[in-house]
Amino acid sequence: MPRRCTSPLFHAVAVAAVLGAACRDSSTTAGQTTESAAPLSFERNAAEFNFASTTSFTPLATSAACTAGGSLEQLVLPAGYVATLIALEPAFPDLPDMNTVNERGSDAGRFLYRTHETGTNSAVSLTDLETGVTRILAQRADWERFDGIAWTPWGTILAAEEAAPAARPDPDVAGGLNGFVYEIDPRSGVSHVRPAIGSRSHEGLRFDAAGNLYGISERSPGYIYRFTPDHRNDLSSGQLSVLKLVEDQGDRTGWGMWVPLDRTQVRLNSDAAADSAGATGYSRPEDVETGVSTGSDQRGNRMLYVAITGEDRVLAIDLDAGRGSRRGQVFVTDYVRDGLNAPADFDMPDNLALDRDGNLLITEDPGGSAPGKTKGDDVWFARFDRSSPGRAASVVRFLSITDCNAEPTGIYFSKSGRSLFVNIQHRGGDGRDAAIAVQRIAKVDFQVAGDASGR
Repeated sequence: MPRRCTSPLFHAVAVAAVLGAACRDSSTTAGQTTESAAPLSFERNAAEFNFASTTSFTPLATSAACTAGGSLEQLVLPAGYVATLIALEPAFPDLPDMNTVNERGSDAGRFLYRTHETGTNSAVSLTDLETGVTRILAQRADWERFDGIAWTPWGTILAAEEAAPAARPDPDVAGGLNGFVYEIDPRSGVSHVRPAIGSRSHEGLRFDAAGNLYGISERSPGYIYRFTPDHRNDLSSGQLSVLKLVEDQGDRTGWGMWVPLDRTQVRLNSDAAADSAGATGYSRPEDVETGVSTGSDQRGNRMLYVAITGEDRVLAIDLDAGRGSRRGQVFVTDYVRDGLNAPADFDMPDNLALDRDGNLLITEDPGGSAPGKTKGDDVWFARFDRSSPGRAASVVRFLSITDCNAEPTGIYFSKSGRSLFVNIQHRGGDGRDAAIAVQRIAKVDFQVAGDASGR
């Protein structure tokens, strides 16, 4: 178990420390880990988020006032929540982005993996949440802008390049113009490119219960994709399809279908294949989320959520809506939208995390310290509405960043539901990007700062 440490970077809202800050950096071996929702040792003082309760937190009324570098309290959190430092540069590379854990296997949830969105020499790093050790798992000079990450049902990691065109094309895929998805062994770091998933600017990646993999192209117009492997648990070949509306009921919502794309063309440029197929485009799709990772959509895990950054909305796609003459079709709605069920300052939704009660957390990415910026970026909370599968009941502010430069990325719930992992990119001040866990206080454990004995 890592020793406890406190940091002025992340000052708790109460005078409390939660176990588990990553205070050292050395090598370790990440083994496959029993599927269990039991809390890890660093979560023992934390409660489940329990967002199903209407009194689980009091929303923030406004974004945090921000400064260059931020204040002592880098995060403004609701009362009763604390932020714990998990890892900090230089223990890992710059620009930590999306997160996952080993979702299945022995010691499930023990190892936190993250991508790093550097322009070259991109990497996947990991933190052992029991020991606090952080190290690089895999890194290559030709990898660029690693963004999306996902744990596969068979126990490997997918990491995706957000690049179009690629500045450093993969040497093993002749003619591939854009970024690719790589499958990485979580123990050895050995990787394999998976061009059948498509060459494009990737971000979010998520599976459904049937083993289909969903993703996007981050451009405008950008598309929403489904990859169906030829053989279950094998991404080396399969059919990539793209979403196309067949009955637009307003601003690209309504009934749609998955249109299969040419298998050879998608390995070179899946966006060009989608253009040819007449796919329905949106302005900068980014993250995707389903209920088969660490959350549940409370609807049989049939919903796909997609953040549309350039349009201030999050789509909900009912993957099992089609019946009768519409068999095989899907239904697209605005799950969250600026001016619909979100306030006017809900801007540029980016990353998504679904909790066990069907609530969706959403980061925003309105940009860095442009002249005149006075408010920090936020993480929003979209409350589940059992009577309305296609629309959240309400959208309120959960946390806010005090650094005008910084951006929250990679929100992701731990297996126990007691920690919300989030990374902070583009930090001002000392410039050291950070990985943190936000937790809800269950049992306060007072400690003098710097006292490793716990006295």
